[in-house]
Amino acid sequence: MIGNGLAYVGVVVRDAPAVAEILERDFELPRAQCAIGDSGRQAPVFPVGQTALALFELGDPFVGGAEKTGLHHMAVSVDGLVGAMLDATETGLPTLSVEPEPGLDGARRVLLDPAATGGAITYLSDPLPLPVAATPDGEVERIDHLGVASADNAEAVAVFARKLGWPVESTQTDVEISTKTEAFTSDKYGVVYRNHQPEFIGGLRVSFITVGDLELEFLQNIDPRSLGIVDYGQAGSTRQDQGAISRYIQNRGPGMHHTGFKVKDINRLLSRLEQSGLTLIDTVGRPGGRRSQIGFIHPASLGGWLVHLVERDELG
Repeated sequence: MIGNGLAYVGVVVRDAPAVAEILERDFELPRAQCAIGDSGRQAPVFPVGQTALALFELGDPFVGGAEKTGLHHMAVSVDGLVGAMLDATETGLPTLSVEPEPGLDGARRVLLDPAATGGAITYLSDPLPLPVAATPDGEVERIDHLGVASADNAEAVAVFARKLGWPVESTQTDVEISTKTEAFTSDKYGVVYRNHQPEFIGGLRVSFITVGDLELEFLQNIDPRSLGIVDYGQAGSTRQDQGAISRYIQNRGPGMHHTGFKVKDINRLLSRLEQSGLTLIDTVGRPGGRRSQIGFIHPASLGGWLVHLVERDELG
């Protein structure tokens, strides 16, 4: 296996100081300031569980002059960067340079070829010398997952599980269907019901791959008619989520999509965020994957960064 979890996750936002204030005040995350390469500038960084979140402004050279906001890249923590570069190249994951460049907080980093990682921008990085809180006292326990809009989950598993050696936590297929029932009511013959054939609305193929204390959630849009299986359950939001992934890939191509925070009490934290003035997509938790309750925060409240909260019990 290459790497020891993630050193940090890079996020591009509008007005990083304002977003940092929200993370510190409303999410109760500890805050540090870290040097951005050798630029002389600093970025707000938030240890979360065993990794960290780093905020960067639009257009910052450290994130390739990114012109769009949102989850941007992940940096895999490795001991022995040059050796890890060689190991990655041998598995078919070449780096875009032969020499590491200055990374975050004095660490060095090197970019894996995004064409080989399905568009998920992935660096190898020296470990960050940051104190991390494995079990913070606040509502946020850690990062639950990083959502990745995927064009091909089989290829994602081949890259991140087989080549990088990270374990597959679970896979699932989400399908939303609609059913219609006709009722024929007669004063003499009673009532007869006729069920129509189910109408398939949307579908997602989902693969979770564990890296450190979080998962990469690869989300691939699928045609549910190709499955041949119908499963009825509690109402969810597959069509909504499928549409979001489809639009993202059409506009940006495959790549990093959203961040999920694992929280202790989703409704309590959503209520607090709403009281603080954040705009919410979900004011209470709704059914999500892995027997969870989820709730999205509107990206406009976090500088264009899509975040949702996840409350779930972990299975052994």
